[in-house]
Amino acid sequence: MRTSDEIGALASALAKAQGELKNIEKGKVNPHFKSRYADIADGLEVIRPVLSKHALSVVQVTTVNADTGMFYLVTRLMHSSGQWIEANYPLPVGKAQEQGSAITYARRYSLFSLVGTAGT
Repeated sequence: MRTSDEIGALASALAKAQGELKNIEKGKVNPHFKSRYADIADGLEVIRPVLSKHALSVVQVTTVNADTGMFYLVTRLMHSSGQWIEANYPLPVGKAQEQGSAITYARRYSLFSLVGTAGT
């Protein structure tokens, strides 16, 4: 995890947001494993309004480390003060559909863990 030099305002806003955030309902079914899961769209519907209320936002982008060639998802939580925290999630390199699935999975788990919520 990396952060801006200061995170006091962000930490305060995130603490307030976490007091309001609900866990995400596992409303989708994975037919392969016959299990239920909370998808990224459902998570964003719950998370975005609460973050916005507390001057927080999130962005998720992919990047390649120039030194290692590793492919990553970067999830950054930002506060209107300019403060931020971010985490990198390593991604496999493969066929486009496999990568798309891996990115969606990584987005969901990175976002849920960064804001402190879970699928229930």
